[in-house]
Amino acid sequence: MTIEELLEIEEIKNLRIMYSHYFDGAQIDDLAALFTEDAVCEFTEEYGGNWVGRETIRTNYAKFAAPDRPFSFMHANTNPWIRLLGPTEANGRWYLLDLNLREDAANPLALFGVYDDVYRKVDGKWLIARTRIDFLWPNRSFFGYRTPGVNG
Repeated sequence: MTIEELLEIEEIKNLRIMYSHYFDGAQIDDLAALFTEDAVCEFTEEYGGNWVGRETIRTNYAKFAAPDRPFSFMHANTNPWIRLLGPTEANGRWYLLDLNLREDAANPLALFGVYDDVYRKVDGKWLIARTRIDFLWPNRSFFGYRTPGVNG
């Protein structure tokens, strides 16, 4: 692996970290800017099914954010596994520990899951082109590993 490849991977890591900061802090416009124009958030029907396009993604995340209570939830991302597939394409997986920080929360553990992402470099900047959460707890909906070129 080259230094340049390591720098690309660090940029992608920062992208996912900023996703969590912006979502948890209810900075929805900044969050939406992390996605490609044609991005897809692959969600189960419980969350409205697939969200297609940056504007739809912005609108739908706004429904889940708490602008009056930033950081009511905290997305902790760990164990990044980033694969560069070419100069403008990569994918990655991250463990997600989602914490409920509201005062009335019976349990601070909201959910555990795994993000499965496809990244695309557009105009020199890495963006999220597709994202999916494999929910592991408390409800389980595991879709398996994304295989580049086969299923996303």
